[in-house]
Amino acid sequence: MHPVLMLGGSGQAGSSTAATLRDWYPDLPLTIAGRDLARAQGVADTLGTATATTTDLSRQDLGLADATSYSAVVATVWDQHLHGLRYAQDHGISYLSISSGLTDIAPEVIATAQRPTTAPILLASHWAAGAITLVALEAAREFGPVETIEITAILDDQDAGGPASATDMERLADASPAALIRENGTFRWLADPATKVEGLDGNTLPGQYVGILDVPSLALATGAPNVRFAFAMGESTGRRHHGTPSHDVRIRLSTASRTTTHNFTHPGGQRPVTAAGIALGVERLLTLQGTPVAPGIHSPESLINPTHARTRLQSTGALLTQS
Repeated sequence: MHPVLMLGGSGQAGSSTAATLRDWYPDLPLTIAGRDLARAQGVADTLGTATATTTDLSRQDLGLADATSYSAVVATVWDQHLHGLRYAQDHGISYLSISSGLTDIAPEVIATAQRPTTAPILLASHWAAGAITLVALEAAREFGPVETIEITAILDDQDAGGPASATDMERLADASPAALIRENGTFRWLADPATKVEGLDGNTLPGQYVGILDVPSLALATGAPNVRFAFAMGESTGRRHHGTPSHDVRIRLSTASRTTTHNFTHPGGQRPVTAAGIALGVERLLTLQGTPVAPGIHSPESLINPTHARTRLQSTGALLTQS
């Protein structure tokens, strides 16, 4: 197999994903791509079966100096010029992105619609690259017909990611101050998204509903007429009780007569959760799991088996409980 080209591979999300892929697939070749070759080489050296290269996302050829062939392009940074996507289409290989968000996917959708038979394009700009949506879908399978899905996540303010992640969050917040929700079967924008987010230990933080791809993914996959996703940034349960940031998510499923709550937490914070979400997409695109993926637009829940996703997440240290 040709190497997987990891754009932004020396950043937090990219390096964590590369480490996860190396753990799952020791022989999978990886190319760590970044602006700083020494930094990229440092990440590659820790992995084995990995090389490093420099890239320039402002160039159509990505600034790649050699003629190496790749099996997939994984954009763990915002591909604002879409040159990573175009490169994948030009070479007929898979592409995965995580930073576009609900408000920025239109160019990716149009680019794929214009050339629908060239390459599989996985839009994974969900929370934790789709990992939480997959956990919620697994819970919904066991629950049965569901009327309301409410997800709340707490991102520890000492575990908010690197500079690229902070820039992404600021950009997305500026682009869409309203939140997309589904209410009584209708998608609509919530002009006043402020809310309270309850942590796994009952502590409450000020938060807000957000416009995020998880909302349409869950609504359309389950048929639930009411879907909302809220998050807060502050002290996580792990940091409050054990001194180290955790990543805490609560998934509440309900009908008029029944409610169940699924608690998801990772003591390692958000990085291993996001890395697992990306890695799940990569292994599926490369047919390391499942059947070959057809060219066109895909989302995590359209490709990845939720039960397999839960198993993978638990193998990284994620804990799931139900109440």
